[in-house]
Amino acid sequence: MGDWNNARITGLAMDSRAVQPGNLFFALTGEYADGHQYIPQALEHGAAGIVGEKPVEGLTVPYIQTANSRELLGYISAAFYGYPARNLMVIGVTGTDGKTTTSNLIFQILLQAGLHAGIISTVNAVIGDEVLDTGLHVTTPEAPDIQRYLARMTGAGISHVVLESTSHGLAQHRVTGSEFDIGVVTNITHEHLDFHGSYENYRHAKGLLFRMLEDTTVKTRGNPRLAVLNRDDLSYEYLHGISGRNQCSYSVVGDADIWAEEIHYTPAGMEFVISSCEWKQPIQCNLVGSYNVSNCLAAFAAAVFGVGISPQIAADGINALRTIPGRMERINMGQDFTAIVDFAHTPNALLRALETARQMTSGRVITVFGSAGLRDREKRRMMAEVAHKNADISILTAEDPRTESLSSILGEMASAAINMGGVEGKSFFRIPDRREAIRQAVNEARPGDLVICCGKGHEQSMCFGTVEYPWDDRTALRAALSERLGVEGPSMPILPAAE
Repeated sequence: MGDWNNARITGLAMDSRAVQPGNLFFALTGEYADGHQYIPQALEHGAAGIVGEKPVEGLTVPYIQTANSRELLGYISAAFYGYPARNLMVIGVTGTDGKTTTSNLIFQILLQAGLHAGIISTVNAVIGDEVLDTGLHVTTPEAPDIQRYLARMTGAGISHVVLESTSHGLAQHRVTGSEFDIGVVTNITHEHLDFHGSYENYRHAKGLLFRMLEDTTVKTRGNPRLAVLNRDDLSYEYLHGISGRNQCSYSVVGDADIWAEEIHYTPAGMEFVISSCEWKQPIQCNLVGSYNVSNCLAAFAAAVFGVGISPQIAADGINALRTIPGRMERINMGQDFTAIVDFAHTPNALLRALETARQMTSGRVITVFGSAGLRDREKRRMMAEVAHKNADISILTAEDPRTESLSSILGEMASAAINMGGVEGKSFFRIPDRREAIRQAVNEARPGDLVICCGKGHEQSMCFGTVEYPWDDRTALRAALSERLGVEGPSMPILPAAE
């Protein structure tokens, strides 16, 4: 076996096909593949060392056997890039729903305060004037990518960064070594139980963000180590118990460090007052939906109590955010009804989206959504039930079926709708082809109705089998609207034949 003293590491790799000469290859064990099987291929491509969890004999390069190769990958990634987070104030945002919106609200507040800020979200990474795509589906980037982004930020003179942290990102140590200074939670509801096994395990994964606060290295710019918690959420007592002494709570109904009052919804967004025991701060927000009051409170608390930004500047930052891609995003081709694309892909998010849609129209609410394959099966029933209660017409369709049978997924959802009293062909439809599902929703709409396509949001692909096909709900909705109106518009994206 080789000698580490003579090994010169040029980079880190997890995919044997991407190994370059001198790379350190991490043989990770995942849900569907065992990286140890690809060690020979990594060596053929020039790997200078291997990290794994199983005994491996006969290697010509150095090998590290560790109990958790993903955790080690997080720490080695930070070391490889020179521990960039130690030169930044890092604000982590986690939760089931609202992470991206809250992250962007904080980012806008930081910019409003004149700070040099960056953001790494499940949508993109923003480093100065550069916007980088972080992937086809919403998840936290892998540890080497996170640390590379952070290093580029420090090189660009950025001082504050918002890092959106999913449960997968936390449980799989993708954000390990990120030296969090502030942790923010939006909510913890039913999601990803296929991966975590139980709500308790899922909650534990989210809680890792707050446990990490105490491990952060002392920084020259200070360590607030602040936990921002949602007093209205079921997760509060658990997170309150595991977080350090420096905590701040927020609530829509009161009984917290800050709370919302005098909430008024307008066609352009909403107005409300954020109150504490010492002051009141009027807020104007361009986002819609009662759930965004909670997101604003979370962002406001992180900025004011964690970073030290004034309440007025924080309010100005909230007002500066115009929209979030794929989050209650209006699509207008001149039609006489409202058309919206939203990312709601959990039961709670779908409920909030449909409640907001109901507030936005005096007509009918028509929703298009599905449920992903190889993911939490329980939410298929729950989402169909939510839609039956809160929409006038539901159209069940494809949403990343992957290698599962799409007809079986839709069958589970349809059964749940029928059990709730739904009538197929009247209150709900099964249309496997998402293109045709969106077309039907558009063609069903009458003047004053609202069509909302949920589940994909800003995502740029849909998975059938093991292949990612280019797909954008916003493009598809524009195409369907242009077809109905007989006006120029984009072509409908192409998908494989549905079952």
